[in-house]
Amino acid sequence: MPLTRRQHEILKFLTDYRQHNGYAPSFEEIASRFNYNSLATVHEHLSNLERKGYIKRSYNESRAIEILPSDAFARAVPLPLMGTVAAGAPVEAVETDETVSVPEGFVRRSGGHYVLRVRGNSMIDEQIRDGDFVVVNERQSVDNGEMVIAMLNGQSATVKKFYRERDGRIRLQPANDTMSPIYVHENDIAIRGVVVGVLRRY
Repeated sequence: MPLTRRQHEILKFLTDYRQHNGYAPSFEEIASRFNYNSLATVHEHLSNLERKGYIKRSYNESRAIEILPSDAFARAVPLPLMGTVAAGAPVEAVETDETVSVPEGFVRRSGGHYVLRVRGNSMIDEQIRDGDFVVVNERQSVDNGEMVIAMLNGQSATVKKFYRERDGRIRLQPANDTMSPIYVHENDIAIRGVVVGVLRRY
């Protein structure tokens, strides 16, 4: 059953509190967090969450609130952060040992996935800005118009739209009117994957 906005907020508070402390918050802590003057209001929200199947309570125990599995929050999948990719002039690809948690919905059923940090603003018209992270589905064959991670001359990486020209060259098209496309021979480019998601940290 769908949650109201406040029920969703309370469920998130319960989940975060239990993950951090190892046990559920008290009625008083919930009331304090949401500025409720009456514990009856807390009881009403918890009763609704239980009725909708998101929590289970033991009425003879203090702090006995069990969070039941649900799709209330998007599940996250840790993916390796493989370094930096240029949204501008190509830059050297540098691998790291970090991981980034991404929504499960970004992960396709086929192929591996990884994350790259974007440097530059050549894809800004596709809402990809300097400092964003792109989620990449590893593929080597792509269609015209797809946004790809391309390795140029085996050492520099860039994110651009992919187009195969009639003369056999590959055009890597930026999404920024102030920047020119990159033209390369097909022997000088290796496709490392297709962008399937964008993450931004504020």
